[in-house]
Amino acid sequence: MKNAHCERIIGAIRREVLDHILIMGEAHARQVLTAYQGHYNKHRPYRARGQLPPEAQEQPAAVHDLRTRRLLRTRILGGLIDEYGNAA
Repeated sequence: MKNAHCERIIGAIRREVLDHILIMGEAHARQVLTAYQGHYNKHRPYRARGQLPPEAQEQPAAVHDLRTRRLLRTRILGGLIDEYGNAA
């Protein structure tokens, strides 16, 4: 069972990050993987969890009037990944 989990995460890292970035050394690889780890654990939605990331405890409140809310986009890994949230 451990092999399946390892193969899944390695495949996700390769498809979502490494296929799009040229790694320039060990320090760069560590920086890229650390950034992706934060995204993977805090922002990336999971179907098995009802589209919640692993560290989220509950669904965000529904917004009924979109004119009163502004979205904030955060670019991860130079824009390879975008994360969205409500602006303060």
